[in-house]
Amino acid sequence: MIALLIIDMQVGLFEGEPPRHDAHGVIRRINKIAKMVRDTGGIVIFIQHEDDSSLIRGTPGWEILPALDRTAKDLSVQKQACDSFYETSLPHLLEQHGVQQIIVTGCATDFCVDTTIRAAASRNYDVVVVADAHTTKNRPHLDATAIIGHHNWMWENLILPRSEVKVLPATRVIKWLQAESEL
Repeated sequence: MIALLIIDMQVGLFEGEPPRHDAHGVIRRINKIAKMVRDTGGIVIFIQHEDDSSLIRGTPGWEILPALDRTAKDLSVQKQACDSFYETSLPHLLEQHGVQQIIVTGCATDFCVDTTIRAAASRNYDVVVVADAHTTKNRPHLDATAIIGHHNWMWENLILPRSEVKVLPATRVIKWLQAESEL
C-alpha cells in the first residue's frame, strides 16, 4: 500500500513575505499526485501543524489551503513537532493500512518535510520524495531554490541499510504510480 503525505500545506504558512517558492506549481502537482494515489487504491494523508501562535486548531490559518483537492476518504494527522511521526497518529494509520511506501510532499522543505522524510526512512519505509512538490521560502542565508536543491540531493544520498529514498519529479512519480496500478 502507498500513502501520500501532504505536510503542512496550511493557509497560515502561505501568508506573508517572502512567498513560498513556486506555491501554485507545487499545489497543482500535489493535486495531480493525490488524484493518482486515490485512483490506484492508495491513501492520502493531510498533516497539519498546530502551535499556539498562527496555527491554532480551528482557526483560518490552521486550515488546509483551499486550492488543494480533498475527498471524504482522505485522512488527517495533527502534529506539534517538525516530525510527522512524533507523538501523532501517523504510525498507527500507516500500520493500520499496511503502508510500505510513502510519497512525501508539502511545506517546509527545510523543516517538517526534511524531518519527516528522515523519520520515515529510519522506520524502514521506502520513501519517494516528489522533487518539485515541496516548498519553502527564502531564508536569511539561502534562497528557496538552493534550499530545495540541497535537500533533494541530501535525501537522494542518505545511507540507509534497509530502506530507500528516491527523489523524483512529479511527472515520474505519476508514471511510476500508473505502472504500479497495472501490476
